[in-house]
Amino acid sequence: MVIPRPQYLDYLIQRRNNGLVKIITGIRRCGKSYLLFNLFVQYLIDNGFSDDHIIRIELDRKTHMVYRSAEAIIQYVDSRITDDSEYCLLIDEVQFLEDFEAVLSDFMRIPNLDCYITGSNSRFLSTDIATEFRGRGDQIRVTPLSFIEFSSAFDGSRDDAWEEYMMYGGLPHILKEKSDEDKARYLITLFDEIYTRDIIDRYGIRDEESLGDILNILSSSIGSLTNPRRISNTFKSKARKIVSEPTIASYLTYLQEAFIINRAQRYDIKGRRYIDTPSKYFFSDIGLRNARIRFRQHEENHIMENILYNDLCRRGYSVDVGVVEVRQQVEGERKAIQLEVDFVATKGNRKYYLQSALAIDSEEKLNQEVASLKHVGDSFGKILVVGRKRKPLYNDDGILVLGIIDFLLDDTILP
Repeated sequence: MVIPRPQYLDYLIQRRNNGLVKIITGIRRCGKSYLLFNLFVQYLIDNGFSDDHIIRIELDRKTHMVYRSAEAIIQYVDSRITDDSEYCLLIDEVQFLEDFEAVLSDFMRIPNLDCYITGSNSRFLSTDIATEFRGRGDQIRVTPLSFIEFSSAFDGSRDDAWEEYMMYGGLPHILKEKSDEDKARYLITLFDEIYTRDIIDRYGIRDEESLGDILNILSSSIGSLTNPRRISNTFKSKARKIVSEPTIASYLTYLQEAFIINRAQRYDIKGRRYIDTPSKYFFSDIGLRNARIRFRQHEENHIMENILYNDLCRRGYSVDVGVVEVRQQVEGERKAIQLEVDFVATKGNRKYYLQSALAIDSEEKLNQEVASLKHVGDSFGKILVVGRKRKPLYNDDGILVLGIIDFLLDDTILP
């Protein structure tokens, strides 16, 4: 099965021969190796690049284990470069390479060698490789399949694809599993035995139970505002145990660095400033979130919000949670109240305000959902995304109202 990933392939193409190491990061099993060794290699060959000038090294393969030695890989690469024309070096699972920072620095000095690497596991779990290569590395973060990518490879209607995506997410292997039981088992095993274990091993976490509890809390409350203090209070009230706020803050950072969750900060739209806390946390793949709580909570409104957040990030937008303060008559008094805008999406000089709602079944409900958008007070685009089928239209306030599937399948809505 070929799953085109044009956005990431374009990223690689645009960065060819830029003098930097292309560092492909992202959560495990999201398709980094497939992107590099299948899609990118095919592009190179289709565009006249000689196959013998593509040096492929997959350090997790038994036949390539010899190249985990710094001396061995340097000798091998040197032996492959026999002329002055362009060569591409592709290294998969670079964390297995001995002293890989020094080796890659060495390769960067070869003028006709263009370097691309991927990595995962406890040594290459987060963004720290980009920190090591600050100024010399170009990071490309790959995410699980977006809905537009998933549906292009799904055998069925777009409505069936949406139901499948909401339940099992966008890790590419899901499309190969046949039964619901196999899909669930794959995701649960991946989360419990690989993702969580990577974090525990990397940071030497001794309190594994508390890390699991934090994951459960986040999984059960996606789209809700929280912070270390609130989570600590949850531990005290429900689990009858004390976990310090600094410890919780550290665990949240670890989960973000491992690309399992993402944090959306609150932004005061009219005051044009960030509100430090609380924040919202979303899972990078909704299937993993569902697996963490064993597929017990299927609140479509929260799942839809998580998927919408991920798609905005995939489109290259910086995404915050908006707050608009307005004065309204409450019980005979004018009071300042805060209205929430689900997402403020910003890219360069472009900005959009988005609200997410599962269903709009009355005029009253529509007015309730667009109230915050109407009070934003600027001319940037405003969109209400609903969970049911709805023909795209602009209401009297200039707010675009459309269904979630139409939004996710049309990249021209937010260019």
